[in-house]
Amino acid sequence: MNAGATSTVVTGGVALLERAMAYTLGGLLLVTPGAMSNPTPCDDWDLRALLLHMNDSLLTLHQAIAVGHLDDDNDDDYGDPALDPVASLRNRGCRMIGAWANARDPGDISIVDRVLTPGIVAAAGAVEVTVHGWDVARACGQDRPVPRALAEELLELCPLFVRDADRPTRFAPRVDLTPALDSPSDRLVAFLGRDPG
Repeated sequence: MNAGATSTVVTGGVALLERAMAYTLGGLLLVTPGAMSNPTPCDDWDLRALLLHMNDSLLTLHQAIAVGHLDDDNDDDYGDPALDPVASLRNRGCRMIGAWANARDPGDISIVDRVLTPGIVAAAGAVEVTVHGWDVARACGQDRPVPRALAEELLELCPLFVRDADRPTRFAPRVDLTPALDSPSDRLVAFLGRDPG
């Protein structure tokens, strides 16, 4: 793949990740201190545990593009997520997007025993960020559908990242939808094991 084509793939992945982060940042406005113990669509997690997981995910995405691999040496100056997981998540999200947007011709990214292109890592990150943004809204008692265009693009990508072997360990089984629940947002979260009803 030539440099121009590589740049286009990376740019497309970054744009998708930016849209996912914008959707999720909007949902964080719903979080109140009293909601931290609310259950989430993720089994066995309350809202605080979900926000801490999201903080870890954003740190991983930042590290992936900033240094080109993942390791355990996380020099973190985003704030303490245990004290204020929402503020930390906002800071990490903005800095993570900045790192991706400013990356110039990034090379492949090493993750454990695999080497992935930046475009694939950004797209996988967009799926993760979006679905957990949806989870946050649900934990706050709100129905906040994923925007149609974003959901449609992520639905096309999901089969690359979620296979039958990933269920039920990494993802819950796909949820069957009723005819009334057939928007792209409903199909996306159902594919990822959430009940949009």
